Amino acid sequence: MAHEFDGKKYAAASAHQKEWGAKLIQELSISGTERILDLGCGDGALTSQLAALTQGTVIGIDASHGMIEAAKSHQADNLSFEVYDINSLDFESEFDVVFSNAALHWIKSHKALLGNVFRALKSGGILKFNFAGDGNCANFFSVVKEAIKLPQFVYSFSDFEWPWYMPTVGEYALLMRGIPFTESRVWSENADRYFADAETMIKWIDQPSLVPFMKLVSDERKEDFRQFVIERMIQKTRHADGRCFETFRRINVVARK
Repeated sequence: MAHEFDGKKYAAASAHQKEWGAKLIQELSISGTERILDLGCGDGALTSQLAALTQGTVIGIDASHGMIEAAKSHQADNLSFEVYDINSLDFESEFDVVFSNAALHWIKSHKALLGNVFRALKSGGILKFNFAGDGNCANFFSVVKEAIKLPQFVYSFSDFEWPWYMPTVGEYALLMRGIPFTESRVWSENADRYFADAETMIKWIDQPSLVPFMKLVSDERKEDFRQFVIERMIQKTRHADGRCFETFRRINVVARK
């Protein structure tokens, strides 16, 4: 299920996502003519960095209209954005690079994803991914699982399906072996960090973390749900200096067709 996000709020609350993405881009070897696809481009800031490295065309796709609306401020002669569900990826030998940062944990079937990305790449093309892995957001997940079991909220989540796929390295390496890349590597990264203060963490909680939950809670109880999560997160994660800690565990993937 695609989720709808506020692209402007995400842009203001995604410093660590952009930090990871900038590192990912630095690790790419771009000659200057590549055609690049960015999966789950979000507000388009990283896609714009990719477009600055090549004279080839760059396309950013995201299923959220709000994200694409924000991303369009980055459009350029060689850079375009499109509302597009990654689950429906349907390109044939079109891209030299398929890139994704901090997005693919929202995709539940990575077996299908990897097959579609393999098909979308040109011969010799590169896949470069970073997304959330096992152990990610341990504090937030603990709090939100507590919240959805409370009597005043539990009925809103009677048919709830956990929105993320966050595998172990071993699990993902096994998936990769099912796709005929000529070479591939999968590794984990501990990116645990502190938010500067509670307000910074709250922005991250609101966009994107709470989005799959808030859409299910009735209007009259949305703010109660949000406040419960925020208050418990502050209690659980705030240190004496005011900073708030969260676990961020990443899966990194690089492969060549």
